[in-house]
Amino acid sequence: MLLSSRRRLRAALLAAASATLVAAALPSPTPLGIGDPLFPHLGNPGYDVVSYDIALTYNGTNTTPLDAVTRIDAVATQRLDRINLDFTHGTVSEVVVNGLPAEFATAGEDLVVEPAVALQRGSQVRITVAHTSDPRGAASAGGWVRTGDGLAMANQADAAHRVFPSNDHPADKAYFTFRITAPSELTAVANGLAESKHRNGTTTTTWSYRTTHPMATELAQVSIGSSAVVDRQGPGGLPVRDVVPAKDRDRLEKWLAKTPGQLEWMEEKAGPYPFETYGVLVADADTGYELETQTLSLFERSLFTNPAYPEWYVDSIMVHELAHQWFGNSVSPRTWSDLWLNEGHATWYEALYAEEKSGHTVESRMREAYKHSDQWRTDGGPPAAPKPPAPGKKISLFRPVVYDGSALALYALRQTIGKEAFEQLERTWVSEHRDGTATTADFTALASEIAGRDLSVFFREWLYGQRTPAMPGHPDWRTTAPKQAAAR
Repeated sequence: MLLSSRRRLRAALLAAASATLVAAALPSPTPLGIGDPLFPHLGNPGYDVVSYDIALTYNGTNTTPLDAVTRIDAVATQRLDRINLDFTHGTVSEVVVNGLPAEFATAGEDLVVEPAVALQRGSQVRITVAHTSDPRGAASAGGWVRTGDGLAMANQADAAHRVFPSNDHPADKAYFTFRITAPSELTAVANGLAESKHRNGTTTTTWSYRTTHPMATELAQVSIGSSAVVDRQGPGGLPVRDVVPAKDRDRLEKWLAKTPGQLEWMEEKAGPYPFETYGVLVADADTGYELETQTLSLFERSLFTNPAYPEWYVDSIMVHELAHQWFGNSVSPRTWSDLWLNEGHATWYEALYAEEKSGHTVESRMREAYKHSDQWRTDGGPPAAPKPPAPGKKISLFRPVVYDGSALALYALRQTIGKEAFEQLERTWVSEHRDGTATTADFTALASEIAGRDLSVFFREWLYGQRTPAMPGHPDWRTTAPKQAAAR
């Protein structure tokens, strides 16, 4: 029983007077999860997070841990004698639950908290964790990204808990407040709208930002560095805020000026932009990817400065991350197996933009994708049933099948139900599920409803089949016979 274990623990604490024993004496804390088929220990049952308030203190160097306090407001969905939070790669010094000190221990990548008073179903809970947030470690693991002048975040798919304690799964979206204290010569930005900027004496400044729409933990963004913040307006007066290395302000203006037009283009396709602001965050870092962090998409500096990339290509990549604000951010996946809904749609609009603006046709891109589709399915699984990521390489989940392979399924759907019905489906999807989460089953049901006929056979073959079905309207398209699965 937990009550008797607490008595034993307090006796040990009195005998040793050591906070270390608080963690050590807890009986067998266990990492939990919500049963995601790809990340079984990600997320935690028993509560629903309403909001995060994250305070970070940066001392000016990106090679030392930040001091942090994370406050989580949640509602218990069942009786809880313990609360599991996802957290790793930091040191916890104190946990307080509803104003009372709580015992805690680590188990795997969970922080297991035992409140002084058990939480009843339906009760409100405030969990305050004092901890460090460590930017050191392999960049490929995600979390903090060390840039040439500071830090940025790249938390996809499951690395937010390398930065702050959380219920780190997109199924549990919440509102965020960030309070970042940094040397005054630097600039700190985060998701959402700026609330305040307060000078602390002569050396540091505290910046505060708040989201006005719920957000998945994987989409959190904080950037600290020698940055220039460039403000302009988008459609309907939408605040557009770009954040770039100060030294590159003028050089990057050619690209930054494109965002309002890209916003207008996406609104024509998918409906009103779903958030309070948007912008481009350009980081002086080599990540190997761009990332759709909510309201402030992360891009590598080299995407805009490497002359090897043609302009149409850079434009289309910018639209890819912008499209995610609708597909993946506003409408988030219920499980990581629904990832194709994010990346397939973003790739679809990336290709469509390239077609409309530069003549690189969707049909030619999809025909090329069709050739490789069977191999992609062999290597990574079908779009809506992807294989788990390789051990120790969680980012390997992002394989070709979830990009062009999934956009190919959307192309086949448009070929099947027609352009008008397809466009209606897209707009209805993001409207009905705005600020929420949704599944592949939700999408396929809506598609059948709008098409006016049962599409279950179509989706079973295109989303779950081991081999690529014949392309509607293109009987001459052929796939290349797959070889054995490529090493992951």
